Amino acid sequence: MQPTATVLVYSDDSNTREQVRLATGRRPAPDVPAVEFVECATPAAVVKELERGGIDVCVLDGEAVPMGGMGVCRQIKDEIFQCPPVLLLIGRPQDAWLATWSRADAAVTLPVEPVEFADALAALLRRRAAVSA
Repeated sequence: MQPTATVLVYSDDSNTREQVRLATGRRPAPDVPAVEFVECATPAAVVKELERGGIDVCVLDGEAVPMGGMGVCRQIKDEIFQCPPVLLLIGRPQDAWLATWSRADAAVTLPVEPVEFADALAALLRRRAAVSA
């Protein structure tokens, strides 16, 4: 059986979570594991899943309400021991500095562009695998 990677997707918008799933497909690149998703609609659910463990990468919606992914990212980077890498979905390219402030590992703009998103996710999965090896 092939190993799988677990990707946490946080957004209060089910359409955004679906865009992430569709852009990823079964695997974002041939050289990374197949992906399983854990979907969260609230910041509390994100923290609960991360405390449970087994998450390889987080995808956080910077436009989520009531707490955006940037705030959630900063919080989990402070509070979760060995926090997995974070891919932040931002509303505009000009918000990239906010992604840096939040300590996200990568950022892509909304709406999700499948090739750009899959490349960014695959890069974080490769980095996570290299750290774990």
